[in-house]
Amino acid sequence: MFDNEKSEFNEHLVTINRVAKVVKGGRRFGFAAIMIVGDSKGRVGIGTGKAKEVPEAVRKATENAKNKMIRVHLKENRTLHHDVVGKFGAGKVILRAAAPGTGIIAGGPMRALFESLGVKDVVAKSTGTSNPHNMLKATFNAFKMSESPKSIASKRSKNIKEITKQKETK
Repeated sequence: MFDNEKSEFNEHLVTINRVAKVVKGGRRFGFAAIMIVGDSKGRVGIGTGKAKEVPEAVRKATENAKNKMIRVHLKENRTLHHDVVGKFGAGKVILRAAAPGTGIIAGGPMRALFESLGVKDVVAKSTGTSNPHNMLKATFNAFKMSESPKSIASKRSKNIKEITKQKETK
């Protein structure tokens, strides 16, 4: 059962945080993990897990990420359809569609998120925070706000060609 799941999804460990609880007689350590799970075809999820040992925290985070997966519509299976801004807490991320061959220009946990998602060309900038939790949640917020031309066309009662036509150069 697990062999099929591992081949279907690729997993990225973003961070492990060691936390200490001071008790009589010393400290008790626990671990918090953030995992990103994606299928490289437009589905991605982020999850967190806490436990007394690292492998258990990673397992919990992976299960959480699989349960929170969302679908992101990609243009030509390589980039976003349009530029989008996402916010969460003090974090703000700007995601921009990029030309073929640009690559993933993003820092920190956003790079792992784009790799798991299957995005090949994107430019991303994070402002306000470098906290991985807030960066990832702001990026997820941006993904939820992005729309495909098909959904925009249906909202406006137009066909897709009217939405996606290129501006003519003079």
